[in-house]
Amino acid sequence: MKTKCLIIDDEPLARDLMRSHIEKLDNFEICAECGDAMKALQELHNHKIDLMFMDIQMPQITGIEFLRTLKNPPKVIITTAYREYALEGFELDVVDFLLKPITFERFLKSVNKYYQSVQDEAPAAQPIPSTNGKTDEAFIYVKENKKVLKVHLNEILYVEGLSEYVQIYTTDKKIITKTSMTHMSQKLPDSGFMRIHKSFIVSLSKIEAFTSTSIEVPGKELPIGRSYKNAVLEVLQLQG
Repeated sequence: MKTKCLIIDDEPLARDLMRSHIEKLDNFEICAECGDAMKALQELHNHKIDLMFMDIQMPQITGIEFLRTLKNPPKVIITTAYREYALEGFELDVVDFLLKPITFERFLKSVNKYYQSVQDEAPAAQPIPSTNGKTDEAFIYVKENKKVLKVHLNEILYVEGLSEYVQIYTTDKKIITKTSMTHMSQKLPDSGFMRIHKSFIVSLSKIEAFTSTSIEVPGKELPIGRSYKNAVLEVLQLQG
């Protein structure tokens, strides 16, 4: 299976260079190239994209702003001339940050990071449908060190992101696994879990109280991120 790629950059020369790098890899396929985020959004609807090579400074909307709008984005490698965006990019769980001009050697390092991230996530959290409609029997598999652990969804209190790892807090233990918050968000069902902060996912059934800035679960008070606030409060108020 080839890795299907999307190039997003408003500079034709930058797109040419990235195309040249990608075409040297037999197992990569360029599905489309775009000069702005609006066209990229259309291509994401038209194609199943595995990996985006995305510039930050673009017309209408920046790459960072565009990435924030995507519910389930593909893997992303940021390509930019501006080093100061690196931290913000990594907070959005991007695979790597390439500073222009991009050499082929540096490009290959990013490709290796992409493969590593796919490999790390493949066994990490495979959701299993609940049996006979009983949600308390639903579970995921999570890899910790060399073991693959079975974690029942109804035992999860919250999930905390720590750089390349996440910590899953259950009613009786803490599990650390190498994966991203974005991946965990995709694997946990929306009906039972909600991302409330770039670093926290909470189980809706375990919420004991909340304010406009925080949520309480047994033994812990979790912050609500500013960019998540409106969506979180809307869900909580609807539940009430």
